[in-house]
Amino acid sequence: MDEAVERSSTPVTPSPPISAPPSQFHSPSLSRSPLLAADDHPQTEITGKTTPKASRTPRFITPLGSPIRRALHLTKLDPQDAWLPITESRNGNAYYAAFHTLCSGIGIQALVLPVAFTILGWTWGIISLTLAFIWQLYTLYLLVELHESTETGLRYSRYMQLCGATFGDKLMKLLAGFPILYLSAGTCVALIIIGGSTSKMFFQIVCGATCAADPPLTTVEWYLVFTSAAVLLSQLPSLNSIAGVSLIGAITAIGYCTLIWVLSVAKGRLPNVSYNPVQAKTQIAQVFSVLNALGIVAFAFRGHNLILEIQATMPSSEKHPSRVPMWKGVKLAYLLIAMCLFPLSIGGYWAYGQMIPENGGMLTALYSFHGHDTSQFIIGLTSLFVIISAVSSFQIYGMPTFDVMESMYTRRKKQACPWWLRVIFRAKFGYIMFFVAVALPFLGSLAGLIGGIALPVTLAYPCFMWLKIKKPKMYSLRWWLNLGLGVLGMALSGVVTAAGVYVVIETGVKVNFFKPQ
Repeated sequence: MDEAVERSSTPVTPSPPISAPPSQFHSPSLSRSPLLAADDHPQTEITGKTTPKASRTPRFITPLGSPIRRALHLTKLDPQDAWLPITESRNGNAYYAAFHTLCSGIGIQALVLPVAFTILGWTWGIISLTLAFIWQLYTLYLLVELHESTETGLRYSRYMQLCGATFGDKLMKLLAGFPILYLSAGTCVALIIIGGSTSKMFFQIVCGATCAADPPLTTVEWYLVFTSAAVLLSQLPSLNSIAGVSLIGAITAIGYCTLIWVLSVAKGRLPNVSYNPVQAKTQIAQVFSVLNALGIVAFAFRGHNLILEIQATMPSSEKHPSRVPMWKGVKLAYLLIAMCLFPLSIGGYWAYGQMIPENGGMLTALYSFHGHDTSQFIIGLTSLFVIISAVSSFQIYGMPTFDVMESMYTRRKKQACPWWLRVIFRAKFGYIMFFVAVALPFLGSLAGLIGGIALPVTLAYPCFMWLKIKKPKMYSLRWWLNLGLGVLGMALSGVVTAAGVYVVIETGVKVNFFKPQ
C-alpha cells in the first residue's frame, strides 16, 4: 500500500512541447499529416520570433480520420508549410478557386487553336477539341479527389508531392520534373514574350503614327518593362493573396478572347478563304502534321500542375472537405473556359480559314487583317486586356517556383523567409525569365512540341495516380478507364513529341537568338 501511495504521489514529467506553428496541425506535406482542430491537439509552445503568427491560418480543421487521433503522439509536425507561399494561408473558397483556375486555364495558348484546325479540318478539329476538353476535365476531377485522403489525413498540396507519393522520388524527377518546370517557368517566359510585344503594339496604337515611325523603346526594352511590372506584382506574399489579381486576369482573358472572336466573325470571312486541310508532300509528313496539330490542342489545356496548389489554400475537415468547394469553383471556371475556347476556335477558323497565321494565331490575324478597318479603341482595348491577363497569369504560374525557392531557405534555416530575401528571390526569378525570353523569342513557335512534352501532366499522370492511391477493384470499369486513358495519354505524348520534332526539323523555325521582333 505504501509503495502504491508513493508511486501515485510522484509527479509525472510532462512530455516536451512541440515547437511548431499552430497552423501546422493541418500541414499538407508531412509524412503523417493530421488535419486537426484546436480542441483536438495538446497545447503547443511557440518558440522564436521566426514562427508565423497563428492568425495567418485559421484553426478550424477537424480530423479527417479517427486513426489520426490515436497516432497523434507519434506524429512529427513540420513547421515549413506555414512559411511557404502556397500553404501559408488557408482562407480560400470556391470563388478563389474559380478565379485561380480561370486565370491559369485560359490564356494566350488558346489563340493558336485555329491553327490546329487548318490541319485537322472542321470535323476532326471539333472532335479533337471536344474530346480533349472532356478528357482533361475528367483528370482534373481526379486531382481534386486525390488532394486529400480521408484514411491517412494527408493533403498533397503540390503536384510534385503527389507524383512523389505515387511514383517515388526518382521517377518523379524523371517523369514530371521537366514538364512541371516548363509549365511553371516556361509559361512565364512565354508570357513575357507576348506581354512585352503586345505592350509595344499598345503604345504605338495609343501614341499614333509618330511613335510607330520612331518608337521610343525597342522590343527588348518593352520586355523589360513588362517583366518589371510582373516582378513588382509578384511581391504579394501568398497564393491566397493574389486572388484579386487572378480575378482581374480571368476577366481580361475572357474579355480579349470574346473581343477577338466577335470582331473576327462580325467582319465576315476573308475573300477566297479555304477550309481544305493543309496537305503535306508525303504521307509520313501528313501524319506528323496531324499529330503536331493534336499537340497544339493539348497545349491549350494546361494548368493541371496548379490545381493541387490552388486547393491547398482551402480549409478542410471531415464534414467539409476541400474537394467540395474546389470542384464547384472548377466547374464554374471550365464552363467559362469552354464558352471562350470553342467560339474562338470555330469562329476564328470560319473567319480566316487557311490564312490564320501560325505565329500568334488569332491575335496576329486580328491585327493583320482588320487593324486598318477596326476602331483603334477596340484594337487598343484588346491589347490592353492581353497585357493585363499576361501579367496576372505570371503570378500564379510563378508561385510554384517561388514556393520551391523559399522552401530551400526554410529547410536550411528552420525559419520563415524574411521579406527582403523574398523580394530578392522573386526579382531574381523574374529577370532570369526575362533573359530567357530575350534569348529564345521563338519559343511560341514550338507549341506543338511543348504540348506533347507537357501532355502527360494533364492527361496521363492523374489516371495512374488514381490507380495507385485509390486502388479501385481490378478489372472494374473505373480501373479499365483510368488504365486505358493513362496508357493512351503516354502513347499520345510520345508520338506528338516526335511529330513536333519532325515538324520543327522539316518546316524549320525562325531561330532568332537574342533578336526579338
